[in-house]
Amino acid sequence: MDFATALGLFSGLFLLIWAIKLGGSVGTFWNPPSVMIVLGGTLASTLINYPLKKVIGVTRVLKNAFFTKVKDPTEIIRILVGFAEKARREGLLALEVEAESIDDKFLQKGIQLVVDGTDPELVRSILETDLTFLEDRHKAGQAIFETMGLLAPAFGMIGTLIGLIQMLGVLDKPEQIGPGMATALITTFYGALLANLIFNPIAGKLRVRTSEEMLLREVMIEGILSIQAGENPRIVEEKMKVFLAPRLRENIHYAREARSTGGL
Repeated sequence: MDFATALGLFSGLFLLIWAIKLGGSVGTFWNPPSVMIVLGGTLASTLINYPLKKVIGVTRVLKNAFFTKVKDPTEIIRILVGFAEKARREGLLALEVEAESIDDKFLQKGIQLVVDGTDPELVRSILETDLTFLEDRHKAGQAIFETMGLLAPAFGMIGTLIGLIQMLGVLDKPEQIGPGMATALITTFYGALLANLIFNPIAGKLRVRTSEEMLLREVMIEGILSIQAGENPRIVEEKMKVFLAPRLRENIHYAREARSTGGL
């Protein structure tokens, strides 16, 4: 589980509710008609904008923001360097058993293509095509939350306009103007809250997840092709390390040293 997502969401809600309680009643901010306008309007417009299948599938995309954890690239490099060492000692066919034990389908497919003797250019083409469609699928999920992040404040403003129009209809009743104005402003509050605490941050987290996964896949492609070319394991490691930040490269060096001394 991604604790940052859950922590951000629940701490944001907690602080907002606490701040409201310090200044008055939380019940003042509960208004079912405003919920219908903002949340209902946002969902309805999202359904108009996207096919039903994609909107229903958003729950699966949402899982990526809360529960999916991208593999550590240093661990993937360590695995591929191990494969390179085995391939140098025993040949590429020796990796067939290793491929079956990998729990990553993309890496498993790449190693299997190498074991099958597929042309290197074809291996690169297959894996890069897989990568492109993976990015497209992830972007489709992000786009739904980005759209909802744009729509929610807009429906908040629509709710405010509805409230103001209704309020103008009771100008001859001053006691109803105050509550009417409060109701009008609550819709703006709901729209801003949904957009800035839920929809846009989730879209941002999914964008980060996609970036991390794309980087990991690119590291895998480089490692797989280097293994297929029969390069020295140290060269394989160096070629994959250039994808990472300097801090992570030091971790890989540490991992190799630890493995050589039996620490890993």
